[in-house]
Amino acid sequence: MALQDSLEILGGKWKLLIVHYLAQRTAEENTFKNMQRGIPGISAKMLSKELKDLELNLMVSKEQPGLKTSTASYSITTYGKKVMPVTDVLINWGLQHRLMIKENG
Repeated sequence: MALQDSLEILGGKWKLLIVHYLAQRTAEENTFKNMQRGIPGISAKMLSKELKDLELNLMVSKEQPGLKTSTASYSITTYGKKVMPVTDVLINWGLQHRLMIKENG
């Protein structure tokens, strides 16, 4: 049940990539456009949907100083940072997997 809950919050192709992107860029202004450029292959519609889901689950916060949505800035929350050890393990596993496939393929 806990694994299912985790997968519902972080599952899919993009959520962990977004969280990782924000965690690596805490000193930068992470506007929607910057994020769309910085995460290869993600569409504006998907980025918007995933950011809303991550906000609802308290992983990401949004600051919108003006009325324009393009000026909104996103950041990883303290709670969102708690998933970083999981992403680190996945990154290391992915690197090892690539080597394994390369050596055996």
